[in-house]
Amino acid sequence: MAKAYKTYPLYPPPSAAIHPDPSRSWLRRAWPLVRAHRWLFGTALLLAATGLVVSIQVPTLIQDAVNDSIVAHRVPLAHYLWWLLGLTATMLAVGYLSKQLLAVAAARIEYDLRNIVYGHLTGMSFPFYDRVQTGQLISRANSDIRAVQLYLAFAPYLLVQCGLSLVAFGYMLAINVPLAVLAMLPMPLLFVSTRRMQRTLAPVSFLVQSRLAEVATVVDESVNGVRVVKAFAAERGRVALLQKAATGVSWANVKDADLRARWTPAVQNLPRVGMAFVLLYGGYLIIHGELGVGAILAFNAYLLMLQVPFQVFGNLIMLGQRSSAGAKRLYQLLDQKPEIVDAPRARELAGARGEVEFTDVTFGYGDGPDVLNGFSLRLRPGETVALVGRTGSGKSTVARLLPRFYDVRGGSVTVDGHDVRDLTLHSLRDTVGIVLDEPFLFSASVRDNIAYGRPDADITDVERVARLAGAHGFITGLPGGYETVIGERGYTLSGGQRQRLAIARALLANPPVLVLDDATSAVDVQMEQEIHAGLRTRPAGRATLVIAHRPSTISLAGRVVLLDGGRIVADGTHEELSANSPLYAEVLAQADQAVEEAGGVVR
Repeated sequence: MAKAYKTYPLYPPPSAAIHPDPSRSWLRRAWPLVRAHRWLFGTALLLAATGLVVSIQVPTLIQDAVNDSIVAHRVPLAHYLWWLLGLTATMLAVGYLSKQLLAVAAARIEYDLRNIVYGHLTGMSFPFYDRVQTGQLISRANSDIRAVQLYLAFAPYLLVQCGLSLVAFGYMLAINVPLAVLAMLPMPLLFVSTRRMQRTLAPVSFLVQSRLAEVATVVDESVNGVRVVKAFAAERGRVALLQKAATGVSWANVKDADLRARWTPAVQNLPRVGMAFVLLYGGYLIIHGELGVGAILAFNAYLLMLQVPFQVFGNLIMLGQRSSAGAKRLYQLLDQKPEIVDAPRARELAGARGEVEFTDVTFGYGDGPDVLNGFSLRLRPGETVALVGRTGSGKSTVARLLPRFYDVRGGSVTVDGHDVRDLTLHSLRDTVGIVLDEPFLFSASVRDNIAYGRPDADITDVERVARLAGAHGFITGLPGGYETVIGERGYTLSGGQRQRLAIARALLANPPVLVLDDATSAVDVQMEQEIHAGLRTRPAGRATLVIAHRPSTISLAGRVVLLDGGRIVADGTHEELSANSPLYAEVLAQADQAVEEAGGVVR
């Protein structure tokens, strides 16, 4: 059977990957991303260094202007003014270019990080999503990435500015060594303060990021579950839950701000103690004629330059703690490995006939009890089999094992004689199409949702499968027809309409094996018969597994199997099971009662 390959716009992949060794520091693990953009960073930092070198010349220029033009009158003052204007213009130009290049590098690092995280999430298995909250994932994919990106992009620039202090100190030594030593006396105390600040802020920064993720979780659940919230008039409860989470964030932020308020003034103002020493001793030197006025002015300018890097260094420490916390949360996610992966020598399944066999399958979710125990079933090409059983008997589990959403604990599942664990996931899931009872639709046009598996499909093919699924009639009644954009998750449509679009989507993909997991539970009996008529026109050779409750759905199948206790307890036609299996009759009676209580029509 010919398979239409999916085509998507091509965008560049991430430039590098996070280092996989968890024993490395968070910065060393992220360093490949910075190294991948070394030319951008190198050029930006070179320009920044150029600007700093130019700025270093300004105090010397002022010293010469005072000594030569104002005091001695040897050189016209305009000479130094023109030089000052030229240096200022140079600083403006290189400053603009360096910041622009750093912004580009920051955007590219953010692009890489988002692609790495999202690519990892798309590769994770279903058991991962069974235990992880969506809000936590959203928070890590947004605020945590942002925190890491800010540090990786701007920390090198801040470090270059810190390098300014070494050059400035060299010029201070050239002016007067004792004066320079006095200016540096508070620096050891400053080093101790920054180290204590770093250790104090680290746990609080991690707590802030965690509390923000809790808020994201509450908001995500409240928005996605808004219909349930309103149906039970539980708005106050959800608001209270959000207030509780927001209070946690507020407390963490206040604690963070309190610690910053304690340490930041010390880090930023300790260098000014050195300025007091400079004014005291420098004034003494000027009074006794051992130092010129221009020299002390230049010295004070260099001392101001010396303070700026220390202020920046304090901000760098605070940014680093927030980034470290965000990186660790990202690494917790990235270090988790998918449980369902291709085997080392997995083969492509090409030209599938559609023969499916479950052999003595045992399966349970996580560490829970077995849902299937000794389950065996065979579907031949072209055969339609209905799987029937009580609620919770494991019918939907069977549907999830076939495309290998989960791996069996024991036994095997094969397609065309190949164990699904020996096939590539991509080729297997191209072969097996599945329609769930609660289909997911995207915030896109009706046409795009139907053509999700074949984005290049012609509109005539889209309309053809829509007719087979009984969806063409209501689609043409929408304001924009097939180009109508439906709301998030398709909630602007009825349950039955969503199911019909999902069936059309599966039919357009045209898989050799089709699984319908109660896929018509939300449509009335008349519409179900129309859908069945369309499904009966399936291509020859397609195997279809129908998971059903209602006799009208079961009539689509030529063979019915009854599931109970995790295994098949009856196998035959609908008529044979009705006559010989009391359990089968009981299951159908319960289904009929449910339909009758629903008025015979489920929207």
